[in-house]
Amino acid sequence: MRPPATVPVINLTEEPYASVFCYPRASLSELQKRIEELRQHGVEGVEFAGKASAFNLPVLGKGYVGIVVVAHVRGKRVALKMRRVDADRQHLKHEAAMLQKANSTGVGPSFIGVSKNFLVSKLVDGDLLEDWLDTHRDKELLRKTLLDILEQCWHLDETGLDHGELSKAPKHLLVDKTDKPFIVDFETASVERKPANVTAVCQFLFLGNRDAAKIIAETFGKRDRTKLITALKSYKKNRSRQSFEEILKVALA
Repeated sequence: MRPPATVPVINLTEEPYASVFCYPRASLSELQKRIEELRQHGVEGVEFAGKASAFNLPVLGKGYVGIVVVAHVRGKRVALKMRRVDADRQHLKHEAAMLQKANSTGVGPSFIGVSKNFLVSKLVDGDLLEDWLDTHRDKELLRKTLLDILEQCWHLDETGLDHGELSKAPKHLLVDKTDKPFIVDFETASVERKPANVTAVCQFLFLGNRDAAKIIAETFGKRDRTKLITALKSYKKNRSRQSFEEILKVALA
C-alpha cells in the first residue's frame, strides 16, 4: 500500500486518485462534476491515509456505498464520505438527514455539509472500538466508555432513530484520542423501523463472539447471560428508562 499523501483537489484527476475519487471507475465527466462539488464544500485537498485500502491507496474506510477519507477545508481536517459510482443509492442526502437527527440527541460526529456525492462531517481522530480495546484494559475507563455507548444508543432509541448496523458494530463504533466513543455511519439508519439500538449494541458488546465481547468479558468477568437476555427482552417489550437501567446493572456491574 502506498504511503499516506495529501493531494490538492486539482490533482484528483490523476491516477490512482481518480479511481478512488470515482470508485470503482473514473470518467472525465464524473470527475469534473465531483471536483466542482468539492469546491462548493470548500475542500482544498484530500488526505489519503488510514488502515483501509482502495486501489492501493490508504483510506479511512471503504463500504458498499462510499469511501471515507480525510479532507482539508479552510485549514481543518474533516471526514469526507464519497459516494461510489456503483452505489445502490443516487445520493447521500438520506444519510445526512439521519446523521443530523442523531446529532440532535448528541450522537454521532457533527454534520457539516452534504451534496449528491459527498457527506462532510467532523473527523473522529481515533480507532475502531476493537482496536482501542487492545490497548485500554483499565476497568473504570472501560466502564465509562461502554456506559457512554449505551447511553448514546438509549438516546437514539428515544428519538425513534434505528441505526440498523449495531449488532455488527466493529465498523460503526470509534473512540477518539480523548477516549470518547462515537457511533458513525448512518447510511442504513431509519425512522420507519422500530429502534433497536440498545439491544443490538448489547448483542455485540456482551453476547457476541468477536474480540470486543471477549476483551470486555476478560476485564469485567463473564456477565450472567441469562439475566442480561431477560433484561434485554424486558426492555424490548417495554422501553423505559427503568428497563434500560436494569440492562446497565447487569452489563456493567
